Amino acid sequence: MPIGAYSYSDGLETLVNTSTLDNQQSLGLWLEQELRYGSIRLEAAVMLRAYQAARLGNLDALAYWNAWLSAAKETEELRQQSWQMGRALIRLLLDLCPEVRSLADAAGTPCNYAIAFGIAAAHWQIADDASILGYLHAWASNLINAGVKLIPLGQTSGQQLLVNLHSHIFLASREILALEDDELCTCGWGLAHASMAHETQYTRLFRS
Repeated sequence: MPIGAYSYSDGLETLVNTSTLDNQQSLGLWLEQELRYGSIRLEAAVMLRAYQAARLGNLDALAYWNAWLSAAKETEELRQQSWQMGRALIRLLLDLCPEVRSLADAAGTPCNYAIAFGIAAAHWQIADDASILGYLHAWASNLINAGVKLIPLGQTSGQQLLVNLHSHIFLASREILALEDDELCTCGWGLAHASMAHETQYTRLFRS
């Protein structure tokens, strides 16, 4: 979807710049660890809660989880990324489906990408498990594309990485579906450090 995701690397630009990631294997391991412990799990879990709130018409819950996710972002770049992509997705969704206006207004401004994704998936009646798989797959595809450009890798290597991640994406989606509210946590300090360093990196191709 035209929401500007291609302009963000989620800290990969810093990790490549410092040679932390320099080949297909190291990028694959990074993505696997993020799926197992990182903030993408938190985002997907909150997306699911926005999805459920939208299905039930629970406007207060939408506002709560949007504010909660904004507060959970460790760096300004990551927060701005989520807000910009959320704003773009909400704008697209309102153009296509004006009837979701009340849900979009309830979520608030700025709206995080995960919240906007949950509203869209609920409106289009996409099953919750398929919505999480789609969210994680889109995240992985975008970061692999960034890695292909930055490391650089060949396009075939990028496709191999995505195929190899399928089982990890499926397992993460099953675990995320089972998370209770008080289990929402992340161990993404590597991403946070990379994002903070990216803010002052001398040369940058990506916005995060």
